[in-house]
Amino acid sequence: MWLTLFDVAGRKVLSASVPGSLELTELLMVVVIFAGLPLVSLHGEHVVFDSLDRVLPRAVRRLQGLAVDLLCAAALFALAWLLWEKGGQIAAYGDTTAQLKIPQAPFVYGMAVLCTITALVHLRLLFTPVAHHHPGIESG
Repeated sequence: MWLTLFDVAGRKVLSASVPGSLELTELLMVVVIFAGLPLVSLHGEHVVFDSLDRVLPRAVRRLQGLAVDLLCAAALFALAWLLWEKGGQIAAYGDTTAQLKIPQAPFVYGMAVLCTITALVHLRLLFTPVAHHHPGIESG
């Protein structure tokens, strides 16, 4: 946020932007989004469609929660594997950002690791569900 503020202010006031601000903003967005995934999953903060929850029996909602966690874990493990493979390719090519020449591979590897952590969070929720994730579980 501060980077964007200084970049825009610099362009408007000084007619000079922060060098590489777009690249830095993109890389920082990757970090913020992927670093937040495990916490968002753990605290049940994803967008949900719960219009039918009132009419579904508790057992069905419990099974639905388990299925969602299982599918999320599988998808995140698959995504982590693909990102790790892509990180290897990017590292082999030596890809960097265009202006600042920041290596891209560490960011892709970081995305893979954070997807793996998020997948593990969803597996944990399968075996130790919490009430805000699975309506069939009583809080206590």
